[in-house]
Amino acid sequence: MITELDIDDVIVDVVFKDIKNVHLSVYPPTGRVRVSAPCAMNLETVRLFALSKIGWIRKNQRKIRAQERETPREFVERESHYLWGTRYLLRIEDHYDRADVLVGHKTIELNVPKGATFEQKRDLLLGLYRDALRAASKPVIAQFEQQLGVEVERVFIQRMRTKWGSSNPAKQSIRLNLDLARFEPECLRYVILHEMAHFLVPNHNAHFIALLDRNMPEWRPVRAKLNYGPLAEF
Repeated sequence: MITELDIDDVIVDVVFKDIKNVHLSVYPPTGRVRVSAPCAMNLETVRLFALSKIGWIRKNQRKIRAQERETPREFVERESHYLWGTRYLLRIEDHYDRADVLVGHKTIELNVPKGATFEQKRDLLLGLYRDALRAASKPVIAQFEQQLGVEVERVFIQRMRTKWGSSNPAKQSIRLNLDLARFEPECLRYVILHEMAHFLVPNHNAHFIALLDRNMPEWRPVRAKLNYGPLAEF
């Protein structure tokens, strides 16, 4: 259960967990604030803790909200779209009886019926992202299963507004943000490793950081690239 606190005009989500220490996080892409607190801690103590960190919270929110964003996508001819960090120009062919998408050397071609709506063209591109992400995630998951000694039973892919991934260790499942297909492949590797590492360590303590360091030494600049790269608007 999530409890909301309004602290100096900053909304803080509070979650009580079976943990020993309190954890404060500010998440891209919106600057959402979350405190994970031990079950024994009362709400007033959490409020005072968050209030003491309000300067740090605002500083990190400013960084996140200054993140570059693309102009809203309209799905028109020669519009720029990204796949695995590479820029493609959109081609619209609107004389087909059926809808499909083709990736060329420098173009993404949407073959759609005449009069296709914005939503139809958007969903066609998102379908490309979904298929690409699912295919690319399989070998990465297999590699980290071997390195970490864990197993992933299910992978869910969806658009998420406040995080790049999540995990449910009890169900051996991970969830990936569909927009990861727009970024370089190493960003997907980092998110998969991050979520699978939570199968072994529930929080972001020194043991968790050591797992990331051992299995992907370059994860810090990759995380920065992901968290402060351009965000899609459609």
